[in-house]
Amino acid sequence: MPFVNVKVIEGVFTSEQKHAIVERLTDAMVAIEGEAMRGVTWVVVEEVASGDWGIGGTCLTTGDVRSLAAAGA
Repeated sequence: MPFVNVKVIEGVFTSEQKHAIVERLTDAMVAIEGEAMRGVTWVVVEEVASGDWGIGGTCLTTGDVRSLAAAGA
């Protein structure tokens, strides 16, 4: 039974986007292991508080992530 745990910074993804993450990761597991995996694949999207996630010694906030996403768009 696959368990996929996705951690994101709070307030970055909408409910619709989080639903898409669950659906697409489940689809990915099914593509690899077969349709029998669909009903037993667990996907959890966990939100980490803004400022509680660090990269390279620097804590990131929701605003930081939104700025990074906007720069890449």
